[in-house]
Amino acid sequence: MKSPLEIKDKTKQTEGLKIAPFRQHIRKTVPHKHNNYFEIIYLTAGSGEHTIDTKAYEIKPPIIFNIRKEQVHFWDIKTKPEGFVLIIKKSFIEGTLDQDIKRLIAELSAYTCLFPKDNTAVEIFHLLLSENQRDQGSNKPVIEGLLKALLGKLREAATADSNKLGTNSIYQKFIELLSKENKLTNKVMYYAEILNTTPQNLNAICRKEGGSSASETIAEHIIRDAKRLLSYTDFTVSEISTRLEFKDHSHFTKYFKRQVGETPIGYRKSNS
Repeated sequence: MKSPLEIKDKTKQTEGLKIAPFRQHIRKTVPHKHNNYFEIIYLTAGSGEHTIDTKAYEIKPPIIFNIRKEQVHFWDIKTKPEGFVLIIKKSFIEGTLDQDIKRLIAELSAYTCLFPKDNTAVEIFHLLLSENQRDQGSNKPVIEGLLKALLGKLREAATADSNKLGTNSIYQKFIELLSKENKLTNKVMYYAEILNTTPQNLNAICRKEGGSSASETIAEHIIRDAKRLLSYTDFTVSEISTRLEFKDHSHFTKYFKRQVGETPIGYRKSNS
């Protein structure tokens, strides 16, 4: 009999935002999830592996890990890590009036692992850490301003990664296309034409390199983005269905329920 999956909560009940240095004693952890928050981990030193949803990522600093609350992850760190952990709870996202912060969080949550070109974000991490240790009620505008600057800096790494197509394989280009914001469509033919191949060939390549058909790969990304939008934005189900290019919200609801086992509204309520 499997033991229940550990669900961790690193925040106090009243905290909406938490930032702290990455704990240097961490080496190995058991698979676990986090309780109702989005976590950004920025490492400037360390080596080993970080496994997120069964995929192992080599730790090659500087590196960013974005962990959504539905994801399972664990560490196997070989050398002393250094960096920061930023935790953003849904209560903070809902409470901020700055739409740019909401947008940047939603955009970053689409990327699991990013490689910034330098460590310029570290200075903003230090400033945000210092401000967050003070009375948050009196300096909320400063905290939100620093947070927006930090999220914008981290988002630059995603933009840089999106420009690295070039010599990648057809499968890698396909995955890159699926990872681009507002570009998802549930049509294999659409992507096959962009990649100058046939749907049959794209399907064969996906099965060989990814272990799933092209349509299954598309569905995985659509559901990932749907969950992200349901968890981290206040878009209605109708607005999300439009963004994901479904013909109407009822079609999207049926598709989501078939893939996830519950309706979009049900998913949002159970993850609020």
